[in-house]
Amino acid sequence: MTLYYIIYVTNLTPSIIIIYRSSQNLSSVPTDLPQTTEFLDLSRNYIRQLHNGDFQKTTHLRFLNVSWNNLEEIDPQTFLDTPLLEHLDLSHNNLKNLSGQQYLLHTVNLLVLNLAFNRFLTMTLGSEFSSLVKLERLTVGAKNISVGDFKNIAKMKLRTLTLLLEDGLYYEAGSLEDVHAQRLQIAFGHNPKIDRNLTADALSLFAEVEMMNMINGYKDLSKQLRETVKIHTTSFYLTNITIKWQDLTEYVNVALNTTLKHVRVSEMNVKNPPHYTTEVIKTSQVISFTASQAVVTSFQFSQEALYNFFISMPVESVAITDAPMIHMTCPKSQSPIRQLDFSFGAMSDSIFSSAVGKNVVECQNLRNLKNLTLVGNSLKKLELLSQRFRYMSSLQHLDLSVNSIGYDQSSQCIWPASITNINLSSNSLTESVFQCLPNGTQILDLQNNQISVVPQSIFKLRNLSTLNLNANRLRDLPGCGTFPTLHKLLLRSNSLHAPSVNILESCPELHILDVSFNPFTCTCTLRGFIKLATNSEKNNNNQSGIELLNWPQGYYCTYPEDVRNSTLRDISIPEVSCSIGLLVVAILVPAGTLIISIVILCHCLDVPWYMGMIWQWTRAKHRARLQQARPEDLVGLEFHAFVSYSQHDVDWVRNSLLPNLEGPAGGLRICHHEKHFVPGKTIIENIISCVEKCRRSVFVLSAHFVKSEWCHYELYFATHQRLTLGSDSIVLVLLEPLPQYLIPSKYYQLKSMMNRHTYLEWPQDRAKQRLFWANLRAALQTDLPNAPVTQVQEHWAEERLEEGHRLKG
Repeated sequence: MTLYYIIYVTNLTPSIIIIYRSSQNLSSVPTDLPQTTEFLDLSRNYIRQLHNGDFQKTTHLRFLNVSWNNLEEIDPQTFLDTPLLEHLDLSHNNLKNLSGQQYLLHTVNLLVLNLAFNRFLTMTLGSEFSSLVKLERLTVGAKNISVGDFKNIAKMKLRTLTLLLEDGLYYEAGSLEDVHAQRLQIAFGHNPKIDRNLTADALSLFAEVEMMNMINGYKDLSKQLRETVKIHTTSFYLTNITIKWQDLTEYVNVALNTTLKHVRVSEMNVKNPPHYTTEVIKTSQVISFTASQAVVTSFQFSQEALYNFFISMPVESVAITDAPMIHMTCPKSQSPIRQLDFSFGAMSDSIFSSAVGKNVVECQNLRNLKNLTLVGNSLKKLELLSQRFRYMSSLQHLDLSVNSIGYDQSSQCIWPASITNINLSSNSLTESVFQCLPNGTQILDLQNNQISVVPQSIFKLRNLSTLNLNANRLRDLPGCGTFPTLHKLLLRSNSLHAPSVNILESCPELHILDVSFNPFTCTCTLRGFIKLATNSEKNNNNQSGIELLNWPQGYYCTYPEDVRNSTLRDISIPEVSCSIGLLVVAILVPAGTLIISIVILCHCLDVPWYMGMIWQWTRAKHRARLQQARPEDLVGLEFHAFVSYSQHDVDWVRNSLLPNLEGPAGGLRICHHEKHFVPGKTIIENIISCVEKCRRSVFVLSAHFVKSEWCHYELYFATHQRLTLGSDSIVLVLLEPLPQYLIPSKYYQLKSMMNRHTYLEWPQDRAKQRLFWANLRAALQTDLPNAPVTQVQEHWAEERLEEGHRLKG
């Protein structure tokens, strides 16, 4: 079966078809390939030969993978019809002669060629390799490498040459002198052995050297590095290695004592980790040390000894990423390190600090540090972190993104005055964060947090020039009273319906604004913003005014329905519908004349009398409908309502909803999962039981609600219960604005109910909240029979009784 992946690039170019025919027992190239094929994977089949004409239909082919086949022969004319071929993988086959690959004469545009793991005895590259003038990456392997083997690529400037070393390798010194490549990769086989001549040539000929798949030979490597007087290499990498801690520290100390500039180890498995401190040399010419994806296979070792070794390096930059380190110690003396990167680890708020008795001692030996990156760790409290960094007097750039950081205002923040750029994106911060920021901040990134408003009653960030608030919960533009020099403001993907343009008058220095992908309400209140955007588009040519990013493609109407998904530039809001003066003339005057005429007509036809009768009839019908709930219909009901909500909204439910409905305030019996779910039962059983025991179901709607799978189940069962108790058995409470487009398609019943029924909307204004609670209690009020004591209540009562006996005892 052929798999076709069609990717539409633009309206002007044909679609790109990627075809995967891997592992399908093919013995030849398929003949049904589309002519527009650009990417073709034929790996892991049984193709032994490639013939002239195999690719005559695929003239657009750019990527071809024929690895892991039984390929023995390739016709010299095979690629005559594929002049655009850029990537060719022929590895893991049975090709036998590197000097007889004549098919390469027709691949002059090739950028990447992989011939590794074939049956090549010698590394002698044929004259056909000289035609690959655009080649950037070459991967080859053979048992014998001799002087002159690479003479046919001597005029090329490769980006990377990769040598796959096979067991029993013979290497003649000087064999790589004809190679001109930026990086040499040496990949060892199953029984790796360091070849002294190869290592010497690598260090003297290539700016970057990478050794891969090593499991031993580190002492020989360290010895050769120590003895080599002149090293041309500036960057030395070890990748996918297994190494003992003693060998690692010896290698690092030797490397730090050479003329290398950059040392990196990645995909490292460390054995026999330390129990005691390992010393690091005091001075070095190395600029940076990087370790990534490192793991320790033992659980019994001194973490402090391990951390001390890395933090004590005499280099300018240290990066340890994708490693499960939970802490980092403070250097014992003043460190020369200027950049630290501990991204994607498990660092906690105690980083760099130490405990002496009951006191916490902050680090004071990183005063030269300028850049600190702690992306993707387990940091939580912003006020504690500010104290961790307080003595880093040179710190300028701080990246704390992708953590779980919050600020509860329990204590003040103490930052070093030198910080100018701070990244706090993708955390759990609210508007309180503006009370815990460095005074000298110039660039502030707070995107993807939970900020709903930018408070104005805070100290001024006088130097702030760039503020990123993308993907938050803002409902209007923030003023610049606290940011007098703000130049760039990013508010993409918030909850702005009609931005108040007059607020921008407080931003004299603002020149770049992004308000794209917000749920715009295209009514009169938006006319000012549309005018600003239009002026911005006109002023782009003369570099004056405010530049509105992503205009007009990122600005769409979400309401009203007749203009939904229309761009703001394409809609028209008539001035007559927005001007009070014109409305008075165009609407009120004719309306007044019509009303007077209707009043006179009604008086003549005795209409008031008829209206009074209809009103009395309507009231009678309404009272009859309210009295339909008979006592026998309420049998088995124990609660007035079951409350369904997302766990993210639990604070509002506990602190506001339940106190106003239960007890003296409301007098209602409310069922919710924290109190009335019976231990031992499944969640589904508890949901069904609670819904059946309640007269009504209250759903607290928010952006978190529609993301919760359990909330979806509760809504589903309540909807079925509604068929029995009537349409008034479900009460919707809107905790925050919830546009229809944010509701997933599986909540189609919720969308339908919101369109047909009135729902209660939680007001932010305290003065309106009393009326909100009154309406909600009125909607839930029902005379229920006395409820029996539930299993959970019996359990709680027994616990309280036992506790009382203990206190008396």
